[in-house]
Amino acid sequence: MITVDIIFYILVFIFGTIIGSFLNVLILRHNTGVSAMKGRSFCFSCGKKLGPFELVPVLSFLIQRGKCQGCQSKISWQYPVIECLTGLLFVGVFMKYFDFRSLYSNNIWYILISLIVMAVLVFITVYDIKHKIIPDGLVITFAILALLKIVADFFLMTSTPAEIKYHLIWYLLAGPILAAPLFFIWLFSRGRWMGLGDPKFVLCIGWFLGPIMGLSAVILAFWTGAAYGLILLTLSKFRWHGLKINGKTEVPFAPFLVLGFLLVFFFNLDILNLNFLIP
Repeated sequence: MITVDIIFYILVFIFGTIIGSFLNVLILRHNTGVSAMKGRSFCFSCGKKLGPFELVPVLSFLIQRGKCQGCQSKISWQYPVIECLTGLLFVGVFMKYFDFRSLYSNNIWYILISLIVMAVLVFITVYDIKHKIIPDGLVITFAILALLKIVADFFLMTSTPAEIKYHLIWYLLAGPILAAPLFFIWLFSRGRWMGLGDPKFVLCIGWFLGPIMGLSAVILAFWTGAAYGLILLTLSKFRWHGLKINGKTEVPFAPFLVLGFLLVFFFNLDILNLNFLIP
């Protein structure tokens, strides 16, 4: 039986796919000299401007069987994957914060902030995979959103004034504390082991998640990144699809930071069981 909440989440998912479609445009046009806000979307192979029925998130890709209607060139799987991923993340945010018993609640501020954060994280992930860099504008946006969340905590928390003060101080310190080790890795390696964008990104994660959950996100990022690296090395030894990995191969770290962030954000993972230390 289809209930009201199921219909609601379907609509949220559709809205998320629309945002994901727009993110695809932003990602592809960022730093290309082509304005993301002007001009209709077009095929990068033949230049054909896309019509309304070619721009429906996910469905257009499936109906066209992943090919441009003009030149029949293949359309990247990035489009439907990013659209679906953004839709699922938006559903996850509403499932975490939205209360069906009240059409209005204080959680609306957390929902708005988190939805924008999810869009920023999707952008950072794809852009870092494609270009091995995290745009400063996105980091600044994330930092502002993280600080806005701290401000929302200040006004919306129902704890005692002393507990709120303790909470805010630790959250403000969390960013620099968590980012410092990565900054020194960048400094001592002169950027060979890690880009400067990663410490700046961790700074934002610390502000958003706090010291304990932020630490969990960073540890999970290193674990998953190490596992991914070992898998690549193993496949490389077997010459899988001509894959060659060596000490100079660049592996973007931001996607693993995003994965760690999402695991902690949605599942409240405190892998060191330290959450009792911070109110």
